[in-house]
Amino acid sequence: MVSEGMKERRSAKRGLQKLARHMRHEPTGAEARFWHHARNRAIGGMKFRRQVPVGRYIVDFLCLEEKLIVEIDGGQHGDEQDGARDDDLRACGYRVLRFWNSDVADME
Repeated sequence: MVSEGMKERRSAKRGLQKLARHMRHEPTGAEARFWHHARNRAIGGMKFRRQVPVGRYIVDFLCLEEKLIVEIDGGQHGDEQDGARDDDLRACGYRVLRFWNSDVADME
């Protein structure tokens, strides 16, 4: 028998997966630009996945082999909220790199 708590966690996980799928199909301009440069192991041979649920978050880009998360941020992000999120992700063993949209726009 499955407990109510387990049902809620499964439902939340399905919700995150559905949202991540939607976000993969509608990336921001900066995310699309980074993905153009990162796909097919083009950055240091690292394999990135995009818009991936990790715990209770959806991260922009994830390299599982290196336990590396890359976040591309626009003006809607705030230091306090992102700091708590980064702390949670680091507690799970990930390194987190954040870049502003304008930094990605300057990629060649």
